Amino acid sequence: MNWADRGRVARRYTFAFGQGHLSTFLSSLSMLGLVLAIALLIIVLSVMNGFDREMRERILSLVPHITVYSHEPMDDWPDLSLSLEQHPQVREVAPFSQFDALFMRGNEIETAQGIGLPMDSPATRRLLESLDDEQYSAFAARDDGIVLGVGIARRLGVAAGDMVTLIVPGGGLTGDTGRTRFESLYLAGVIATGTELDEAMALLHLDKASTLAGLGDAVSGLRVVTSDVFSSSRLAWELVNQLPVGHYATHWKMTHGNLYAAIQLSRDLVSILLFSIIAVAAFNVVSSLVLVVFDKRDNIAILRTLGASGGDIAWIFVLQGAMIGLVGVALGSSLGVLGSQLVPGFVSALEAALGTQFLDTDVYPVSFVPVDLLWRDVAAVAGIALVMCLVAAIYPAIRAARLAPAAVLSQELS
Repeated sequence: MNWADRGRVARRYTFAFGQGHLSTFLSSLSMLGLVLAIALLIIVLSVMNGFDREMRERILSLVPHITVYSHEPMDDWPDLSLSLEQHPQVREVAPFSQFDALFMRGNEIETAQGIGLPMDSPATRRLLESLDDEQYSAFAARDDGIVLGVGIARRLGVAAGDMVTLIVPGGGLTGDTGRTRFESLYLAGVIATGTELDEAMALLHLDKASTLAGLGDAVSGLRVVTSDVFSSSRLAWELVNQLPVGHYATHWKMTHGNLYAAIQLSRDLVSILLFSIIAVAAFNVVSSLVLVVFDKRDNIAILRTLGASGGDIAWIFVLQGAMIGLVGVALGSSLGVLGSQLVPGFVSALEAALGTQFLDTDVYPVSFVPVDLLWRDVAAVAGIALVMCLVAAIYPAIRAARLAPAAVLSQELS
């Protein structure tokens, strides 16, 4: 038999235009299992990739990669900033002042950490990206302006244009145990980053934050953004070593490292689980082809008596496994790509219909379902599934090739 004849027989056993209905049903069942397993794996991988991307590109763009502190108020921060900027992997350095405070509006009270940044800092611009032009201008123009995250603003029941009272206790870095400070600030805007920062963000001008923190002209520390996010622990050690004694540093892995590791671990575990589902679908191909061999044993015997070799028969069933794999991979990949793009809209529609929010930044790092479809994942899933189908077809093919035509025909005649 030539390859055209082998392919024609394999198509007759696989698709609906063949004479046997059992073989077509079994092949369709195997394809359906592959389609569902591949589509599900691509969709879940896209969602997990989305969380990974949001962690790297959204959350880590809003929080400092490295934060440098001093045991005393940092009044020499301009010189220290210049020193840190000399490092080749440091992209930007910004001073900040922070303090803990109670935020009051009427009978509502919330605790949050106020942070002051200079208006000309790239970090400030990134944090204020969600503000409209009017709110941004209002915050820039007023020394008593403050911007709150949407979560804390919602709990306080305030909106842009309201006044918010801050109660800042004495003490802190300076060791001052003096009187508690009260300050009324103008709420210039409310930011919605879609991240956990929305639940505790309180952004002020640097001078105002230093005053409320009791630092005077000093600052709390320096925020450092690096070119290599995942080398932050090493870079933090290098930067502290080039500063005078009395300085120390923290990095994002101390605050968000466990979250990022959990996302990576979840992605790996889900991938293993869903690849196991593809393996089960491939095992279904084995059982289906064995049943096809049993159903077509008389046809196989006739082909052997007409001159087909055992290798010809084996290749027919290997080709059938390949056809099942190709159709399942093509349909499953297409459905997975389409489904991954529809997931965010579907979740949003479901949230609106049920009147609830599945992801809340009180618990989760982002408040929406992110999706990042990577074509290398699609190619990897499709390739592995196709190889599994080819491997699954080997045992039924060998079994079909070993059928004795004389015994099969005599059994049919009897």
